[in-house]
Amino acid sequence: MSVIDSFNLSGKTALVTGCKRGLGRAMAQALAQAGADIIGVSASLEISGSQIEQDVTALGRRFTAYKCDFADKQAVLDFAAQALADSPRIDILVNNAGTIRRAPAVDHSDDDWDDVLEINLSSQFRLTREIGRAMVAQGSGKIIFTASLLTFQGGINVPGYAASKGGIGQLTKAFANEWAASGVNVNAVAPGYIATDVTQALRADPHRFKAILDRIPAGRWGKPEDFAGPVLFLASAASDYVHGTILTVDGGWMAR
Repeated sequence: MSVIDSFNLSGKTALVTGCKRGLGRAMAQALAQAGADIIGVSASLEISGSQIEQDVTALGRRFTAYKCDFADKQAVLDFAAQALADSPRIDILVNNAGTIRRAPAVDHSDDDWDDVLEINLSSQFRLTREIGRAMVAQGSGKIIFTASLLTFQGGINVPGYAASKGGIGQLTKAFANEWAASGVNVNAVAPGYIATDVTQALRADPHRFKAILDRIPAGRWGKPEDFAGPVLFLASAASDYVHGTILTVDGGWMAR
């Protein structure tokens, strides 16, 4: 296989959570451009006619849409069972669904903590366990988590989010340790400061915006499109010997 061919995803099926907008949409687009059919799911995704569906079908790929509330344990398990029933072979899983709640630790409520941990960590464990079981049985698969700079750092006013993303880093390694020998690659991408809905509050604060921008060696905030190459690498045969890695896509933030 040539190097170029190793990035070809023709004949593969990728399940992308949180695909309606932002990073998830950009990653789903990239996988479709490389030849994969897409199973898309989010809490508010239209069952038909969504923008991401139009993006994918315009590329000549199939798109199957689902809605799932990732704060609901049973809903996640039901979705996993339905997705596997409808598409018995899922080759790629991108765990991108997530949420964030901003408040100082002294004001961070139990409800906010529980919701963030459930959506960002527990639901991703359950979905990966269910889809990954089928990948282990078929002897191949690519699983990609969306980690964060707060997989490594504590952040400010986001204790639940930081805890959940720290857990994602460890979960990536734990699954990789168990499944690498079965032909299943488990890795993560860790976004830096990216211009999406999640960072709107930071970008609207002139002091935080400047402080963050001044520390980014690349001199700019990231864009969702910056994740097309990294996710394609981790989803393709080009990364067959890469296991348990957290790939930072951060404009150099962690090197500073």
